[in-house]
Amino acid sequence: MTAYVIAHLQEAAPHPEIAEYVERIPATFEPYGGRFLVHVAKHEVVEGSWPGHVVVIAFPGMAEARAWWDSPEYQEIAPLRARHIPSDIVLVPGVPEGYDPTATATAMRETLPTE
Repeated sequence: MTAYVIAHLQEAAPHPEIAEYVERIPATFEPYGGRFLVHVAKHEVVEGSWPGHVVVIAFPGMAEARAWWDSPEYQEIAPLRARHIPSDIVLVPGVPEGYDPTATATAMRETLPTE
């Protein structure tokens, strides 16, 4: 099942280390089957606030996403970003093909107090 790395990157001043990070990150994906789905695209906030930028990277599964994150190749370049861009980054599994949220709603209802 596809897994995603989702990053919320705060605004940052341009810096040569950020450019180097952007240049080098695609090569770190290759061994793990990762690819950008969203990369610092202009986004439209429709509820709440979301300053900064969004990045979404897809991997074949959570094992590959975690292996990429922990890889020496990525960990070598991560400080180039982290020193200059405050970020929130999560690894999250996708839902399986044909996912039906009704089972989740049913489970939620079962935990509600009865009237």
